Amino acid sequence: MTDNKEPLVKVRGLKKHFNIPGKGKLHAVDGVDFDVYAGETLGLVGESGCGKSTVGNVLLRLHEKTDGQMLFRGTDVFNSRGAESFELCKKIQIIFQDPYSSLNPRKTIRAILREAFQIHKIAKGDALEKRVRELCKDAGLSEELLDKYPHELDGGKRQVVGIARALSLSPEFIVCDEPVSSLDVSIQATIINLLMDLQEKRGLSFLFISHDLSVVRHISNRIAVMYLGEIIEMASTDEIFENAQHPYTIALLSAVPKVEIDSKVSRIVLKGDVVSPINPGKGCRFASRCWMSQDVCRENSPTLEESAEGHKVACHFWRESRELAKQAQTQ
Repeated sequence: MTDNKEPLVKVRGLKKHFNIPGKGKLHAVDGVDFDVYAGETLGLVGESGCGKSTVGNVLLRLHEKTDGQMLFRGTDVFNSRGAESFELCKKIQIIFQDPYSSLNPRKTIRAILREAFQIHKIAKGDALEKRVRELCKDAGLSEELLDKYPHELDGGKRQVVGIARALSLSPEFIVCDEPVSSLDVSIQATIINLLMDLQEKRGLSFLFISHDLSVVRHISNRIAVMYLGEIIEMASTDEIFENAQHPYTIALLSAVPKVEIDSKVSRIVLKGDVVSPINPGKGCRFASRCWMSQDVCRENSPTLEESAEGHKVACHFWRESRELAKQAQTQ
């Protein structure tokens, strides 16, 4: 999919630091690089607090970046102003994690879906109503719900409204910020399948943020793994699950539940303290929990390098990781 193609979205050196009075800077995102190609889904995974949602918020300029660049079809998003920025808003949208708080409780579903068309002066009157009905059809939302308020809908239907709203301006790139994490498991598959159908029909590109590896595996073409503000491994989905090379990724995968009754589950239990994201200092941020850690890990931060074609990893000892992982597993 990515051969000889220019990426739709190119992110380089993205940083977001928050000032903590009396303590220093919290390094929420600290030098992240990635590309998203037209029609693909890049999964961004990691445990809570690793900075993955902050990445999405900075890309949408809900947080102002500390440093770095984002290019959308070659246009510098962070430095865009006026009419150019207004046009980019149509092409880059977000689906929020919480369908309860992301919808205005004082507006009907009809008013919520009308809003983007009205702000951008795209349609009014009968044309506006036609656009709203088309959105409902695409998202699989019953028109009977248009005059209801968000509190009258269940969580799944509310998230469908959030998806429909994100589609209203015909975007090309959508940040999906844990869009199913607050939903019942029975509803999650419905939402994921809806997103995949919409991607196929509209040629959408997704940055799919999640902590659930099973969900990410189902929807993503490639996966980037984050740890404390940094991407530590990135490869195709199959490559990540079959040939993970960073110790943290290997530990994450060992914790994924297995459905085979006869399979023996060998998990890697991470020990040690998590490095504080406030002034984290030098060295690998995973070193304090890593079974492979050596002096060089605590002194020098590894760079994200290509270990194989299309596979990047940030670890001084990635070549030995899988063999040493077997020694760290517990029954």
